[in-house]
Amino acid sequence: MSGHSKWSTIKHRKGAQDAKRSKVFTKLIKELTVATRMGGDDATANPRLRAAISAAKAANMPNDNVKRAIIKGAGGAKGADYESIIYEGQGSQHVSVIVECLTDNRNRTVSNIRTIFNKNGGSMGSANSVMYNFKQIGVIEVAKSAFEEDDLMEIAIEAGAEELDAEGEDVYEVQTEMADLHAVHLALEAAGVEVLKSSLVYQAVNKAEVNTVDKANSVMNLIEILEEDEDVQNVFSNVDFTEEVLASLSE
Repeated sequence: MSGHSKWSTIKHRKGAQDAKRSKVFTKLIKELTVATRMGGDDATANPRLRAAISAAKAANMPNDNVKRAIIKGAGGAKGADYESIIYEGQGSQHVSVIVECLTDNRNRTVSNIRTIFNKNGGSMGSANSVMYNFKQIGVIEVAKSAFEEDDLMEIAIEAGAEELDAEGEDVYEVQTEMADLHAVHLALEAAGVEVLKSSLVYQAVNKAEVNTVDKANSVMNLIEILEEDEDVQNVFSNVDFTEEVLASLSE
């Protein structure tokens, strides 16, 4: 079982309030635009775009917004020229953090991210300073209300998935090799599985245990402030909350 799901459990609890923020749509539009520019507007041949569309649907973004972002990315409308950047750093308790950004101003973004780390008990590192603690995998989310675990496991493994993680409160995570995400996504849909979201994530292979609520809140505060930055798309960490701490955070 992955620590990714422990963090997801907490994230899903605050998802309702996050969805109210206009920043969510802004970030999704950036990703749709960049994914289209990089790989074209055919989602069946562009895994990153398909994942972005899936994320937009999961956030209840109107179809018109999705279409406009794809048109912009395909060159049908002028807009900012975004680039993808990954920053690495450490938070308190020696927790490793990876920050995925899309930005039209690299200098602004690096300054903002460094300031957030410094003001919240952490420090930004150089490239590959913490990356060794992670591996990149594909994650496909399926509602628990739609399938029994054993039934979905059978379908997922047949589709080429590596593992089914059932730790999340409301969703199963079908985990795949990075290169297999798109193929497994299509195979699940062909088998009648409704996919809520599919994405590439950084999964921790070397974890940093946090065993008190105060320490956990410090780590979560850094991650949440990073997520609030307009240029940040995703934040991943190798934090591993103990069961007692997780129970307290989930109350």
